[in-house]
Amino acid sequence: MPSEPADSSLTAPYSVEFPFTRTVGPTLGVFFGGLREARLFGARTDRGTVLCPPLEIDPETARPTGELVPLPDVGTVLGWTGVPSREHDELGPGHFAWALIRIDGTEGALFHAVDVGGALDRIGVGLRVRVRWRAEREGSIRDIVCFEPLEES
Repeated sequence: MPSEPADSSLTAPYSVEFPFTRTVGPTLGVFFGGLREARLFGARTDRGTVLCPPLEIDPETARPTGELVPLPDVGTVLGWTGVPSREHDELGPGHFAWALIRIDGTEGALFHAVDVGGALDRIGVGLRVRVRWRAEREGSIRDIVCFEPLEES
């Protein structure tokens, strides 16, 4: 009797980190200060668009950005990858997704976790999501626990 084939999927350990230190300056300083207050900010370009995450320089024109504007805490998934059965610091064990999320009214995208309640079939490009804020915040991107799907109305 033939034996069942072994699982042929490839896996590898990973860690998402940016192991360097830099000063944040006035633009990112406002962004991180906003996170501490459970608020998102973007940077307005001289083209009239808003970048989130905010950048000091518009990547399309290489000109400095200007006014920092408050943003809603909702957005749309632009792309994602599922993470099956992995422990996440805040979400615990089970499936979740890493995603690029465009905050409403902006260009660019935030890279963050999306809590899919353990069911990867809940996520897709175009999914509307909202920030889940950490109860105690310190002015770090980790003040966003994750994004979660908006309830359908």
